[in-house]
Amino acid sequence: MTTVLALAAYAVLVGAVLPYALSGARWTHRAPTAAVLAWQGLSLTFVVATAFAVYHLVLSGQHVHDGIVGLLGTCGLAADAPPGASPAGAADFGLLLAPATIVLLPLGWLAATVWQARRERQRHAGLLAVIGAEAADYGATVVEHDAPAVYCLPGRTHRVVVTRGALDLLTDEQLRAVLAHEQAHLRGRHHLVQIAAKAFARAFPGLPLARLAREQTALLLEMIADDRALRSHSRDALATAMCEVAAGRAPRSALGAGGTGALIRLRRILTPEAGPRRATRAGVLLASVAAPFLPLLVAC
Repeated sequence: MTTVLALAAYAVLVGAVLPYALSGARWTHRAPTAAVLAWQGLSLTFVVATAFAVYHLVLSGQHVHDGIVGLLGTCGLAADAPPGASPAGAADFGLLLAPATIVLLPLGWLAATVWQARRERQRHAGLLAVIGAEAADYGATVVEHDAPAVYCLPGRTHRVVVTRGALDLLTDEQLRAVLAHEQAHLRGRHHLVQIAAKAFARAFPGLPLARLAREQTALLLEMIADDRALRSHSRDALATAMCEVAAGRAPRSALGAGGTGALIRLRRILTPEAGPRRATRAGVLLASVAAPFLPLLVAC
């Protein structure tokens, strides 16, 4: 029972307490890549801790006291059964469905979200093939629409889309800055990270970690793309372009230049702050990677 309480307390800490602390931390906007990894680490360790807590709760007797070895023995994977362990029966496998569901639930939603996003991208790509015109100078697809908008459509046939309103409104420098932002999304495959966060939120609705991870991941990915664009373009050009296209709406399956938290990103671009120290960044990365293994240590 002590193990169950420890794992449950850890799951509550990760799922309902740490997300608010991480979302309010100041360093996350100065190191968005490390912050995205931190959100992914919290999500993974929550699933591991919850699954093992349920496992220890529903399986009684020798299998629980043997920890991981008992779990492997129940699954028929242990080379040598622990002394005194009873053979696994149908009831044991039935009880394993409970912790297995904790793991399979986000995986199932991940598969469903990937399939849905792929269908939406294919549908939109087919529409662009009809109404869009290629602009070779910018490496983008132009759509005749008055509202200024710039977004990228990820996937196998990825492309950057620009409306006629954006072409007429933005200067060449501003347009190239915002296009660099979109290209950063495509090169970084940010849509995969966003899909994972969305699937986790669908698997655990109402969980603070799920809601905040989805919101913050979307914002942090935009900041990462901003930083990549600023390597080759001025802050004024990117900030002005963001303001002009902020009202433009991108499809659900796309990533738009206006994006999430435009005002927060605009303030960040115009008033840059120094990034966190290397020791802080390394500590965050190490903690994010190690966090999913902590429940394993308790379960062992």
